[in-house]
Amino acid sequence: MGLIEALFGLLFGGGRNLVKETAEVFRENAEAAAGRQARYRAAALRQFAAEFGIERKGRFDRFMDGLNRLPRPALALGTLGLFVAAMIDPIWFAARMQGIALVPEPLWWLLGVIVSFYFGARHQMKSLEFQRSIAATVLRAADVSGNIAALEALAAGAGAPDGKEPGGQEEAGTEEPNAALDDWRAQMEGRNER
Repeated sequence: MGLIEALFGLLFGGGRNLVKETAEVFRENAEAAAGRQARYRAAALRQFAAEFGIERKGRFDRFMDGLNRLPRPALALGTLGLFVAAMIDPIWFAARMQGIALVPEPLWWLLGVIVSFYFGARHQMKSLEFQRSIAATVLRAADVSGNIAALEALAAGAGAPDGKEPGGQEEAGTEEPNAALDDWRAQMEGRNER
């Protein structure tokens, strides 16, 4: 009895657990990993709080915040203003456009690059979202038209067209054979007979 007690004392006693320590060589201790992860997240949140906790009340900060909000409205309103100016005073507008015609081509390229980088990312993101929504709408169009036809047939009292119920579901008697389902039903019947 003393030998087993000494063996367990060696393995698990004395404040050390050799089995646990050996296993941790091959596999990470999940509890310790969770503790490290929690400390890491807390440190990151403290860093973010320190960074964004500073209130920017200086004149320069307020000026820069306002300046960052100007380009999109200025371009939109400026373009609309050009249309209005062309209608109000065509001669004045034509003179200004002749001045724009004198701008050298490299400067137009530079303006195009600046505008592309400033607005390009947002435009690309919005256009991709729009394309995805259109694709999803087109994919649903067949289902919607089938549902509308079924609803119109039900409203007319003629029943569902083509043997389908609203929502694209077929009637119970017209479903296709399913070999796996038939096999399962046969097994269930065999169990019930026993």
